[in-house]
Amino acid sequence: MASPAQRHLKQPILIAGTGALATLFAARLSASGHPVTMLGTWENGLRALNENGARLVDANGAEHAYPVEATSTPADCKGARFTLVLVKSWQTERVAGQLAECLAEDGLALTLQNGMGNRELLTDALGLPRVALGVTTTGATLLGPGLARAGGEGVISVEAHPRLGPLEAAITGAGFKVQVVNDADALVWGKLVINAAINPLTALLRVPNGELLQRPAAHKMMGVLANEAAAVATAQGIHLPFENAVQAAEEVARKTATNHSSMFQDIRRGAATEIDAICGAITRTGEKIGVSTPVNRVCWHLTRASLPAAQRVQ
Repeated sequence: MASPAQRHLKQPILIAGTGALATLFAARLSASGHPVTMLGTWENGLRALNENGARLVDANGAEHAYPVEATSTPADCKGARFTLVLVKSWQTERVAGQLAECLAEDGLALTLQNGMGNRELLTDALGLPRVALGVTTTGATLLGPGLARAGGEGVISVEAHPRLGPLEAAITGAGFKVQVVNDADALVWGKLVINAAINPLTALLRVPNGELLQRPAAHKMMGVLANEAAAVATAQGIHLPFENAVQAAEEVARKTATNHSSMFQDIRRGAATEIDAICGAITRTGEKIGVSTPVNRVCWHLTRASLPAAQRVQ
């Protein structure tokens, strides 16, 4: 862990969110010497983070804690220059409003969220110069408030942006693999294909990602979901970051075999999911452009039906 003097010299990072990925990023950034503040609404999570730090469980089951500050008040984060947005897609509008209060005029908010529409909501609130788009196949499982376990090392792909340099260096220095790309639409749809193929099935079947590859029927459905999503992207002239959608989904499931997808974690604790921004978004877009997505439609509605009415996001 970095010394207090080293930590003081590193770029402060604000993380919007207190869930699994937010805890993983907070812990690694703190471990590499960056002062980290986490902005959220989950009281138990905020309390645990302030009292015990962001905690990670390693492959051997050992727990490691790294200091962070956590708050529910945007004013506490005033002047933040670099923010990672790691909340659920249905929380983006709220977070965009909070960041409008605290992000510096020359600041940058980088979204690494699932689903469609996050960049647009952030841009509406913050302006185009203060928003960057990225996706990641890195997984994490939330074991408790402020406690996470990495679920497979993936790649963070980020669109080129003139303000990105210091944040890219911070993330790379924290041990993440980062690549900068130029096609933002390819980023979103590439991740959307992967999410659609894996997340709803793991949530409905209550299994870790790798189990989908071991069940022939689930494996087949995963392929259909991926191909439907890819067909919608291709029909819009979007060049996906892989040639074979099914193989790409299989590779991520294999690399994150022990991980419980975020949607599975949400369903297990009776929380709202991102299904509307994933299979729902694919289905709605397909309808508009004349591409049929029957399996995405079924998974969209089945996932929504598996939650109490109060937790379904419209």
